[in-house]
Amino acid sequence: MLYGAMAAVVYVGSILYQDGNITIGELSSYLFYMIMLTFNFSMVAMVFGNIASVMGASDKIVELMNYVPKINCTGGDIIEGDDVNGRLELKNVKFTYPTKDDVQVLKGINLSVDNEKNRVVAICGTSGCGKSSIISLIERFYDP
Repeated sequence: MLYGAMAAVVYVGSILYQDGNITIGELSSYLFYMIMLTFNFSMVAMVFGNIASVMGASDKIVELMNYVPKINCTGGDIIEGDDVNGRLELKNVKFTYPTKDDVQVLKGINLSVDNEKNRVVAICGTSGCGKSSIISLIERFYDP
Protein backbone atom coordinates (compact mmCIF):
# COMPACT_ATOMS: atom_id res chain seq x y z
CA MET A 1 0.00 0.00 0.00
CA LEU A 2 2.87 2.34 0.76
CA TYR A 3 4.47 1.97 -2.64
CA GLY A 4 1.06 2.18 -4.31
CA ALA A 5 0.40 5.46 -2.48
CA MET A 6 3.80 6.79 -3.53
CA ALA A 7 3.11 5.82 -7.15
CA ALA A 8 -0.25 7.59 -6.97
CA VAL A 9 1.44 10.73 -5.60
CA VAL A 10 4.01 10.65 -8.41
CA TYR A 11 1.22 10.16 -11.00
CA VAL A 12 -0.95 12.97 -9.62
CA GLY A 13 2.15 15.16 -9.17
CA SER A 14 3.15 14.64 -12.80
CA ILE A 15 -0.34 15.64 -13.94
CA LEU A 16 -0.19 18.76 -11.70
CA TYR A 17 3.29 19.60 -13.07
CA GLN A 18 2.07 19.28 -16.68
CA ASP A 19 -0.84 21.60 -15.89
CA GLY A 20 1.60 24.11 -14.35
CA ASN A 21 0.11 23.98 -10.84
CA ILE A 22 3.35 22.85 -9.06
CA THR A 23 7.08 22.78 -9.78
CA ILE A 24 9.47 19.80 -9.81
CA GLY A 25 11.06 21.13 -6.59
CA GLU A 26 7.71 21.20 -4.78
CA LEU A 27 6.91 17.65 -5.92
CA SER A 28 10.30 16.26 -4.92
CA SER A 29 10.24 18.03 -1.53
CA TYR A 30 6.75 16.61 -0.89
CA LEU A 31 8.00 13.09 -1.75
CA PHE A 32 11.01 13.59 0.52
CA TYR A 33 8.81 14.70 3.43
CA MET A 34 6.46 11.79 2.84
CA ILE A 35 9.35 9.30 2.90
CA MET A 36 10.70 10.84 6.13
CA LEU A 37 7.26 10.72 7.74
CA THR A 38 6.79 7.09 6.70
CA PHE A 39 10.24 6.21 8.09
CA ASN A 40 9.38 7.84 11.43
CA PHE A 41 6.08 5.96 11.68
CA SER A 42 7.84 2.68 10.92
CA MET A 43 10.41 3.39 13.65
CA VAL A 44 7.63 4.11 16.16
CA ALA A 45 5.87 0.89 15.16
CA MET A 46 9.12 -1.04 15.68
CA VAL A 47 9.58 0.51 19.13
CA PHE A 48 6.04 -0.46 20.14
CA GLY A 49 6.70 -3.99 18.86
CA ASN A 50 9.84 -4.18 21.00
CA ILE A 51 7.94 -2.91 24.03
CA ALA A 52 5.32 -5.61 23.51
CA SER A 53 8.09 -8.24 23.28
CA VAL A 54 9.66 -7.01 26.51
CA MET A 55 6.32 -7.10 28.30
CA GLY A 56 5.72 -10.66 27.11
CA ALA A 57 9.19 -11.73 28.25
CA SER A 58 8.77 -10.04 31.63
CA ASP A 59 5.51 -11.92 32.12
CA LYS A 60 7.39 -15.20 31.59
CA ILE A 61 10.13 -14.11 34.01
CA VAL A 62 7.56 -13.30 36.70
CA GLU A 63 5.96 -16.70 36.09
CA LEU A 64 9.34 -18.40 36.59
CA MET A 65 10.03 -16.38 39.74
CA ASN A 66 6.69 -17.41 41.26
CA TYR A 67 7.12 -21.09 40.33
CA VAL A 68 7.18 -23.45 43.30
CA PRO A 69 8.99 -26.71 42.47
CA LYS A 70 7.64 -30.06 43.58
CA ILE A 71 10.98 -30.99 45.13
CA ASN A 72 12.01 -28.85 48.10
CA CYS A 73 15.71 -28.19 47.64
CA THR A 74 16.20 -25.37 50.13
CA GLY A 75 17.86 -25.52 53.50
CA GLY A 76 20.83 -27.34 54.88
CA ASP A 77 24.26 -26.09 55.79
CA ILE A 78 27.29 -26.58 53.60
CA ILE A 79 30.05 -28.32 55.50
CA GLU A 80 33.55 -28.11 54.08
CA GLY A 81 36.47 -30.38 54.75
CA ASP A 82 36.64 -33.89 56.17
CA ASP A 83 34.09 -33.33 58.96
CA VAL A 84 31.20 -34.70 56.89
CA ASN A 85 29.68 -37.83 58.43
CA GLY A 86 26.62 -39.60 57.24
CA ARG A 87 25.06 -42.43 55.35
CA LEU A 88 23.45 -42.47 51.92
CA GLU A 89 21.06 -45.31 51.28
CA LEU A 90 18.74 -46.22 48.43
CA LYS A 91 16.31 -49.06 49.18
CA ASN A 92 14.39 -50.78 46.39
CA VAL A 93 14.31 -47.62 44.26
CA LYS A 94 12.29 -47.83 41.06
CA PHE A 95 12.38 -44.97 38.61
CA THR A 96 11.04 -43.91 35.22
CA TYR A 97 11.67 -40.54 33.59
CA PRO A 98 8.57 -38.32 33.38
CA THR A 99 8.81 -38.16 29.59
CA LYS A 100 9.15 -41.94 29.19
CA ASP A 101 6.65 -43.59 31.53
CA ASP A 102 6.81 -46.90 29.66
CA VAL A 103 10.59 -47.41 30.15
CA GLN A 104 11.63 -48.28 33.70
CA VAL A 105 15.22 -47.13 34.17
CA LEU A 106 15.82 -48.41 37.70
CA LYS A 107 14.13 -51.63 38.76
CA GLY A 108 14.53 -51.87 42.52
CA ILE A 109 18.13 -50.78 43.08
CA ASN A 110 19.75 -50.97 46.52
CA LEU A 111 22.79 -48.86 47.37
CA SER A 112 24.37 -48.04 50.71
CA VAL A 113 27.30 -45.67 51.20
CA ASP A 114 28.77 -44.91 54.62
CA ASN A 115 31.56 -42.36 54.45
CA GLU A 116 33.30 -43.83 57.50
CA LYS A 117 34.12 -46.95 55.48
CA ASN A 118 33.69 -45.88 51.85
CA ARG A 119 35.43 -42.58 51.11
CA VAL A 120 35.27 -43.08 47.33
CA VAL A 121 32.45 -44.86 45.54
CA ALA A 122 32.33 -45.75 41.85
CA ILE A 123 29.12 -46.63 40.03
CA CYS A 124 30.00 -48.83 37.07
CA GLY A 125 27.95 -50.51 34.40
CA THR A 126 27.11 -50.69 30.75
CA SER A 127 25.63 -47.85 28.79
CA GLY A 128 21.98 -47.26 29.71
CA CYS A 129 22.03 -49.20 32.99
CA GLY A 130 21.04 -46.18 35.13
CA LYS A 131 24.30 -44.71 36.47
CA SER A 132 23.37 -41.12 35.58
CA SER A 133 19.81 -41.70 36.78
CA ILE A 134 21.10 -42.73 40.21
CA ILE A 135 23.20 -39.55 40.43
CA SER A 136 20.22 -37.44 39.29
CA LEU A 137 18.09 -39.00 42.04
CA ILE A 138 20.76 -38.39 44.69
CA GLU A 139 21.08 -34.76 43.57
CA ARG A 140 17.24 -34.47 43.79
CA PHE A 141 16.72 -33.58 40.15
CA TYR A 142 13.97 -36.22 40.26
CA ASP A 143 12.03 -38.10 42.91
CA PRO A 144 11.93 -41.89 42.79
